[in-house]
Amino acid sequence: MRENLHRFFRAARGAGVRVSPAESIDAMRAVSAVGFADRAILRDTFLLTLAKTQDEKRALGDCFDLFFSQPEPEQDKPDLDKSDDQDKQGSNPSADAHGDSAGGAPNDNIGPLAQMLLSQDRSAISTAIANASNAAALPDIRYFTQRGIFQNRILDAMGLQRLRDDIDNATASNPSLAERLQDALNGLRGTVRDAVSQALLLYGREEAENLRNEILRNAPLARIEPRQVEQMRNLIRQIARRLRERYSKPRKRQRRGHLDVRRTLRRNAAWGGVPFLTAWKRKHRDRPKIVALCDVSGSVARVSDFFLLLIHSLHEVVDDVRSFAFSGHLIEVSDILEKKSPEEAMKEIMAKVGFGSSDYGNSFADFEDDYMSAITPQTTVIVLGDARSNNLDPRADILKRIGERSKRLVWLNPEGRMVWGFGDSEMPRYATFCSVVRQCATAKQLERAVSDIVATYQ
Repeated sequence: MRENLHRFFRAARGAGVRVSPAESIDAMRAVSAVGFADRAILRDTFLLTLAKTQDEKRALGDCFDLFFSQPEPEQDKPDLDKSDDQDKQGSNPSADAHGDSAGGAPNDNIGPLAQMLLSQDRSAISTAIANASNAAALPDIRYFTQRGIFQNRILDAMGLQRLRDDIDNATASNPSLAERLQDALNGLRGTVRDAVSQALLLYGREEAENLRNEILRNAPLARIEPRQVEQMRNLIRQIARRLRERYSKPRKRQRRGHLDVRRTLRRNAAWGGVPFLTAWKRKHRDRPKIVALCDVSGSVARVSDFFLLLIHSLHEVVDDVRSFAFSGHLIEVSDILEKKSPEEAMKEIMAKVGFGSSDYGNSFADFEDDYMSAITPQTTVIVLGDARSNNLDPRADILKRIGERSKRLVWLNPEGRMVWGFGDSEMPRYATFCSVVRQCATAKQLERAVSDIVATYQ
């Protein structure tokens, strides 16, 4: 049963429940106290010891119901002809149990699997499937393409080859027995197929989600399908959480600093060098301040959506974030992003400045007139856009002044480098005044770019 609990904990993690080793130990101690007899009490025990949020409770409850539900073995369907035969043999009950009274081969010569199927003992069949599943390492299933492999492994472990031999031998000597065995085998295949499908739902969910996320991470953001938008938003939130965890830990250590060995030894010279008093090295680091200018014209609006969501999810790492959106003119959208959901925020932003023809020159002029004071020597300015100004004045002189006033000027372009400078693209001219210029067309590239920006302040 301990092995079953370990498998359940692994399935729970795959369902999105965060289960630490300490929590799993607490859960096992609680289970040892309540026992396994009452499934309702066992379910509540897991919910109390493992789930931390309502979402985790729902996920854990569904996982419990799926994990502890065993597929029922399929029984042979009654057949009228077989019923007639059984009526005729009613005077000889041993004929059903040991063979065909008409002189067929006795059932004592068939294998254990055939005898089990003929007896229709559900408990024995379920136990045999469970034992064969363990022997076939069914919890190791990860992908739907492995279903056939594990089905064959389980059936082989149960003695499928001997059952086939029994069917072949009975076909000539006892056709009725052969037909019953074949029907029972078909039912067994269905039960095993259900057990493998159940295991795939339990143990393959995390791997399938990781595969989907990896595909999304490398998919062009501008070409994300509508049905994938919510999945991408969840992926961006995961990226933000990962960045927060990665770059918040050094700040916790930074409060105390690092041990200054020389000062500590000098300070404790009177006690023979025993370090009663300690001295620490502290190095002040400014938390990053970010000003983001996002082009929300039709060609890059989707990329800006995910970029703004990522930037505004890093409040624990980034001290101050001010966001601006533009196409023909520029407005500040920081309050909109902080007070509203991503869907509502982007809807309002797009209604105000989105889907217009991009005018970088006029937008930069709006920023210089109204918001230039937001830039300090500690500020990193990030411009997200394709730098296509529709052949209007690009006002690269304003971008130059922004770069001189800020700590760093980073330009993230969702277009491929091969098209920079062609048509109405002003990217080569803008790149002259930027500290960093990077292609940023996928979530993976976006994560790497933001990670590099935050890492410079550590």
